[in-house]
Amino acid sequence: MQTASKKVVNGWAMYDWANSVYNLVITTSFFPIYFLAVTGGDGDHHINFLGRSFVNSSLYDYVLAASYLLVALLYPILTSIADTRGNKKNFMRFFCYMGALGCSMLFFFKQDTLGLGIIAFILAAMGWAGSLVFYNAYLPEIAAPADQDRISARGFSFGYIGSVLMQMVGFALVTLMDAAMGTRITFLLVGFWWFGFAQITFARLPKTVIQKSQRGNVFKDGFAEIRKVYGQVRKLPVLKRFLRGFFFYSMGVQTVMLAATLFGSKVLKLPDTKLIITVVAIQLVAILGAWGMSKLSAKFGNLRVLMAVVLFWIAICIAAYFTASLAERGVNTEYYFYVLAVGVGLVMGGIQSLSRSTYSKLMPETKDTASFFSYYDVTEKVAIVIGIFSFGYIEEITGNMQNSILSLVVFFTIGFFWLYSALLKQRQTV
Repeated sequence: MQTASKKVVNGWAMYDWANSVYNLVITTSFFPIYFLAVTGGDGDHHINFLGRSFVNSSLYDYVLAASYLLVALLYPILTSIADTRGNKKNFMRFFCYMGALGCSMLFFFKQDTLGLGIIAFILAAMGWAGSLVFYNAYLPEIAAPADQDRISARGFSFGYIGSVLMQMVGFALVTLMDAAMGTRITFLLVGFWWFGFAQITFARLPKTVIQKSQRGNVFKDGFAEIRKVYGQVRKLPVLKRFLRGFFFYSMGVQTVMLAATLFGSKVLKLPDTKLIITVVAIQLVAILGAWGMSKLSAKFGNLRVLMAVVLFWIAICIAAYFTASLAERGVNTEYYFYVLAVGVGLVMGGIQSLSRSTYSKLMPETKDTASFFSYYDVTEKVAIVIGIFSFGYIEEITGNMQNSILSLVVFFTIGFFWLYSALLKQRQTV
């Protein structure tokens, strides 16, 4: 196949520009800080919800895990509908609007509206995760295999640039007016940004041609599709091993990205403004990381580069563990956190971009791209559920977020060995 026109490719990448403001502003910077402030109570970091007392950062982790679990359960049904009825774009649009609405509803989240805030947070998370499976499924439809690494990296680069711009707007609002009100207005603007720029994508993406003539029970057919994809994956030794590695290292990658601000605020006790500035810097570094990793993969191969990056993630987690130990002893760890942040930025976007394009290259030629990317996204979302839940639960039972970091080292290590196994199998089949 030939790669689509530049207009279509850029239109596809603009969805990263549109929805990445959720990932940066809501889950990475402003919302975690705001959530800890609103739920801080009398300073003991506990909050009552549904008749139980939670550590506030653990409650945050549990809500995210529940959101991704719901999406993972819905994926097979949704992608079955998309594949059999040719309305992939419609479902992408539905989840986009759900996410944008959830972000905007966070404007009304205050100390006395915790339930509303959590519902809005769940809607935003489900909207973001739900739309991505359809967005990702367009990649093999608009890009030839030789161009997929480059175009996947372009999407992530667009996302980082757009999210940094929105982050700067939010930072200006927080600085120039009451911090709480500025933050809530930022949540509202994120919803408008996501909804508005997504219209470019919806206008430019091609309509999906219906590939199947039969329309059965979508609930039954959806899980049948997942089983069918699983059956095909089992017969593809390289893809099977890659997905196992992806499953485990995604537990680590996504948890680091979702919990980094909680770690800086709660464990290292960094000021909110410095945390927000640091997150902006991470996004700028991530643009270079995504571009650089695409170049390296062309030279050394996807699996080798992914293995090197996973080793780098392990080093970051070990360094974070010892940084937390220093903070406990009263050492000023501000600059240690900045170094860690730069390290995360270098590999954050690149590993996501390269994982997506590696899967796209390794999967067999098929017209059911939504079903195959549903399997990929279910794998990632279940990994997030396990990773972020484990992170929050370990903190809650041990009373220290530092202990949660060690679980991430285990996840990354298992992921590395499965990638190595995939590389060995790939060499044997060449």
